[in-house]
Amino acid sequence: MKGKEASDDMKNNPTKQKVIEAASSLFYQKGFHGTSVRDIADKAGINVSLISYYFKSKQGLLEYAVIQYYEAYLEAIEISLNENKSLLPLDQLKKLVGVIIQYKQQHHQLSCFIQREISLDSVFVREMTVTYLAKEDYLISNTFYAIFSGKRRMKLENQFLLMQMKGMLVTPYLMQPELKNKIVGNHSREQFVKNYTQTIANWLDYIVKQPITPK
Repeated sequence: MKGKEASDDMKNNPTKQKVIEAASSLFYQKGFHGTSVRDIADKAGINVSLISYYFKSKQGLLEYAVIQYYEAYLEAIEISLNENKSLLPLDQLKKLVGVIIQYKQQHHQLSCFIQREISLDSVFVREMTVTYLAKEDYLISNTFYAIFSGKRRMKLENQFLLMQMKGMLVTPYLMQPELKNKIVGNHSREQFVKNYTQTIANWLDYIVKQPITPK
């Protein structure tokens, strides 16, 4: 299901949306295995049978939620790249970073749950790696390397810098809530997106201005 189709499906079915929101919250708090179908149904305020009707099983619900998340996420990345293709590569990348952080923050609990799962060696991770994560890596990497176009830099150095940027994009969604709250404070979602996006933009400005490392 494509991002727009998934979004339309959820808009046309508010009960389904309530189930996804309830599941995202519980998966974030208790983990996938620590959450039962009954827990999800109770939190969503629906009959357990509706979850079976819509998603077949808890695994089916998880797959639906992740597919919906990544389809819309990758669509947002592609829209950003297309809308900003006339900008300089560095400005394109800054816009893209803003879109990524905005999306992850809008879907904070599911973002955190997915990032935790990705850090584990599981079938779920391997399946995501060969599909959505591979496309995400391709789009982000190409956009990142474009900012060094025409600059004579060591390939390995650029790879390390890309690794650092990717780390910054996911770190807020890997941190324990208690630690994140101490760092982020009581900022609203919008303020966090603005501040954190600017922090990454400042880092990008810094690395672009750095002199070439001699071989």
